[in-house]
Amino acid sequence: MNTVISVREHAWLSTTPQPPSLDCAQISESAFDHLCQVSELFSRSGAPLAQLEGRRRLKLDNYVGVICTPCGTTLEVLPKLHELEDSVAGSRALLRKLIQASLNLSAREVGQAAIERFDAPLSEWVMRRFLDELDTVVKRGLRFDYHRLEEELPFVRGQLDLKAQLRQPPGKAHRFHVRHDVYLPDRAENRLLRLALERVRVATQDPDSWRLAQELSMRLIEVPSSRHVPGDFRAWGSDRLMAHYRAVKPWCELILNRLMPLAVLGVHQGLSLLFPMEKLFERHVAAWLRQHVLPEVGIRTPAASEALCLHLDRPMFRLEPDVLLRMGAVRRVLDMKWKRLDAGNREQKYQLSQSDLYQMFAYGHKYLAGAGQMALIYPRSAKFSQPLPPFDFNGGMRLHVLPFDLDRDELVGAERVLAGFSDRWSAVPKVDGAVLCAIETKLS
Repeated sequence: MNTVISVREHAWLSTTPQPPSLDCAQISESAFDHLCQVSELFSRSGAPLAQLEGRRRLKLDNYVGVICTPCGTTLEVLPKLHELEDSVAGSRALLRKLIQASLNLSAREVGQAAIERFDAPLSEWVMRRFLDELDTVVKRGLRFDYHRLEEELPFVRGQLDLKAQLRQPPGKAHRFHVRHDVYLPDRAENRLLRLALERVRVATQDPDSWRLAQELSMRLIEVPSSRHVPGDFRAWGSDRLMAHYRAVKPWCELILNRLMPLAVLGVHQGLSLLFPMEKLFERHVAAWLRQHVLPEVGIRTPAASEALCLHLDRPMFRLEPDVLLRMGAVRRVLDMKWKRLDAGNREQKYQLSQSDLYQMFAYGHKYLAGAGQMALIYPRSAKFSQPLPPFDFNGGMRLHVLPFDLDRDELVGAERVLAGFSDRWSAVPKVDGAVLCAIETKLS
């Protein structure tokens, strides 16, 4: 029996009875042991999945997604955005929207209606999206390719292999060694799709998805599964004849564990996908910025051209802000943090981390030469709905702390750092370097 348990990030999991809540849940002994094993694997890479409290209690970290255990339990971890518990459907829709931004899919390719109407765990949504896109590819036609075959036939087909034919023994003189080309769907792209399809067919619990997977499996019966996933992905074609494959590729990458380094694919039946919530937030804000800055603005996500210091004439401790905007000689440094602030708690420094401000100070000196505008962007919440007063560093360097509204997809107070970089926050249709320098001086 497959059981779905929905919680939020930083929730408590225990084997003892717990009141029903998104912040605590009861799981079986076998599911608890499996989570401990997965957490140990994550800890070896320096990114713990959960913290063990006592012998029968776990506290999840800031990972979201789904984990399928061998006993049939599906643990769904949703984003924790507001103080009050949101509905599960709303949290699922938010998570799917963030994954859409991480996949670099436009609204036309996914559609808000498709995100809202599919009320199922994340893994089922991902598998259904893959099946829908694969169905479109199959209907439009699979790409075939020529393959050279060398075989022995009772008739001549293609090119006769003279060297092999001369070595033919007398009793087989009626057989011919030939080389010829055959037109087959055995391409790198089709092999990857076949492998992903087989994993989805075994893992899905949705009857409609299973029926579609069975139908597609019969239509791809001539295609072998990929045996070397990285090599086949490198060989994925990008010419105009492969344009109709473009939409299915991100979903194939997600299922075959290539999109994010911390996605987990279980060896048992079931698809497990885990995403660091801070990375999803960073990519979503970066995608929003690309849509709202001027086309001539250069954007690096992340930037990695500067280091904290030199050692033996080589850079050491690379500095990598999440976003670097550049227009002429003017730059902006932006960094995203998936933390909740309290704008009314000035005594506790608004719950800001001192290390984050040290980090921004280093970014400002290396990327802005000690003078300019920077921003720390946090998710908007009930306690942090408006920008904080700016933080001034010596030398004309200013840091803005801004909330990003995930419900409305809007950066509150964006004019403080995007003035001159976007028509929306500038009265000048197209800003040149002189105007930007004037705006920079005024803001400083």
